[in-house]
Amino acid sequence: MKRVGLLTGGGDAPALNAVIRGAVVRLARDRVATVGILEGWRGMLEKLSRDLAAADVAGTVGEGGTILGSSRTNPYKNPERDLPRIVANYQALGLDALIAVGGDDTLGVAAKLHKDGALQVVGVPKTIDNDLAGTDYTFGFFTAVEIAMRAMDDLVSTAKSHRRVLVVECMGRHAGWITGYAGLAAGADYVLVPEEPIDVEGLCRSLLARRKQGRLYNIVAVAEGAEFGEEHVTQVAEKDEFGHLRLGGIGEMLAKVITKKTGLESRHVVLGHLQRAGAPTAYDRVLGTRYGVFAAEMVLSGQFGKMAALQGNELKAVPLAEATGETKVLSKEFIQLMKLFYA
Repeated sequence: MKRVGLLTGGGDAPALNAVIRGAVVRLARDRVATVGILEGWRGMLEKLSRDLAAADVAGTVGEGGTILGSSRTNPYKNPERDLPRIVANYQALGLDALIAVGGDDTLGVAAKLHKDGALQVVGVPKTIDNDLAGTDYTFGFFTAVEIAMRAMDDLVSTAKSHRRVLVVECMGRHAGWITGYAGLAAGADYVLVPEEPIDVEGLCRSLLARRKQGRLYNIVAVAEGAEFGEEHVTQVAEKDEFGHLRLGGIGEMLAKVITKKTGLESRHVVLGHLQRAGAPTAYDRVLGTRYGVFAAEMVLSGQFGKMAALQGNELKAVPLAEATGETKVLSKEFIQLMKLFYA
């Protein structure tokens, strides 16, 4: 083992640089060079790379984003053209293995490349949505929750001043991890997640009941992927390379409905990319470092076709196919816990 590639794909997440740093430093201890692949799978298609030594990643553990850049490029959108290019560039760069850090899409590509026998791949789960199966928590998730929670805390002052309902739209396409954890932590009056269809009548009754109890304002947390009338609310009709719609707008729609049905003045706030921006928390910096080091050790021990996963407080290697096979959603028990605090 002499040269290992490392790429980051999909949306950025806090502590990505901690993962990169952990892998580079660990591989260097065994005198294995790290080749940073720029801009995700696009970098493998276009042979975009830079060598990474320990000095290159020093001081990056607390930086947000990714020093390698990212993209949502899907090599399997045109496999006849793109897969041979990836294999050729893998060989041209002299790589013995590749560490792919990403979510379901990025790791889904990695799993297919391994199954097809094209590359020796190890995966690291990266999604602030925390919806990847096989791992208890992904790095960056708790930073996103902290950002969303503090935003809801801060919005209380303006909601209270104007006696308004503030609907806070959080990220979460298929699962409500960020919305659920942040909403519960912030003491939101109501939390709406993709795991259950929106009960508009129940929501409005609950808000009015809170007002009768003397509450002067309301905070409602809603995930962007929560279904409104059995449909997702989208920003544009086009889909990305992996076939995903660009969700967004549920907060605005919900605020209008609340005003119409209750007479309560309502506004909406979209947290958007703020949830994935900025410096990671201490927990995520440590977790990201652990993921990076463990992924490097998986490569060194030849555990290809697998993903690093946090189970309890231990990191383990699980098959990539299992990790990308289904979406991990909030449990019924957690949803019932949230509902305990509705009026």
